Amino acid sequence: MSIRFGPAGASDSFYEEGHKSSLEMPEWLKNRGLNAFEYQCGRGVQIKDGTAGRLGLLAVEQGIQLSLHAPYYINLSTTDPAMQVKTRGHLIKSLCIARAMGAKTVVFHPGSGSGGDRKEILSRAKVFFKEILAEVEEQALSNIVLAPETMGKNNQLGSLEEVLELCELGEQVRPCVDFGHLHAVSRGGLTEQAAFAVLLDRIEERLGIAYLQDLHIHFSPVEFTAGGEKKHRNGLEPGYGPDFALLAELLIERGLTPTIICESAGRQAEDACTYRDIYFELLGKC
Repeated sequence: MSIRFGPAGASDSFYEEGHKSSLEMPEWLKNRGLNAFEYQCGRGVQIKDGTAGRLGLLAVEQGIQLSLHAPYYINLSTTDPAMQVKTRGHLIKSLCIARAMGAKTVVFHPGSGSGGDRKEILSRAKVFFKEILAEVEEQALSNIVLAPETMGKNNQLGSLEEVLELCELGEQVRPCVDFGHLHAVSRGGLTEQAAFAVLLDRIEERLGIAYLQDLHIHFSPVEFTAGGEKKHRNGLEPGYGPDFALLAELLIERGLTPTIICESAGRQAEDACTYRDIYFELLGKC
């Protein structure tokens, strides 16, 4: 397994160069030296099975590893029966389309963390998620990783500890660690390498080295307020953390081979290339 870099969705430059279809994305990324792509279904799963299949074939041809971001409407902690039905449907549909395109991982936001005791909210979310995982197994979708994402706002379920608890519910469940979100929710807590090391150590401690080795990572500069994440920024906007070089050094030291998906605003492919270059420059020095 080797490290991979790629964008979440299409950069502004993809459209500015005249491209319109996601089917053009694999070759576009290959030409830029990238080898991963996270297809965005945040506003709902709109892509058809046939198109997803063609995208998957093109990705294989170009050496692009696919993942998929499920709709933002998922909420594992909801007590509303109608919302539970929708949440279950969003996850199942995301897994089905991921299977059609050959995507390895489906990333999702765990849901709301407000409106009561945080431990009770997480406990409720775990019970509901276990029910969903049982249905996922019944539909033979357990071979696709479900990756709850660490979130960037105080009122969202998705601290690292909460995500790790969800991951302990099944082998199919693995974390998506968004370092920009964790930087934001800690109000700039990832300014030293030691802070990154603590997070990596915690993942290995709770889940084991295999989960850490092949980690699914989101990385981008993030603006934050007292409430956490405000807005994703990009590499052309100075002053926003976290610093990817701090993480890259640790990945090299520990021999880790994650997939790193960049979510920078409007320049996700360009910043993914920057992260790749930082990584390989540091690797060369070693």
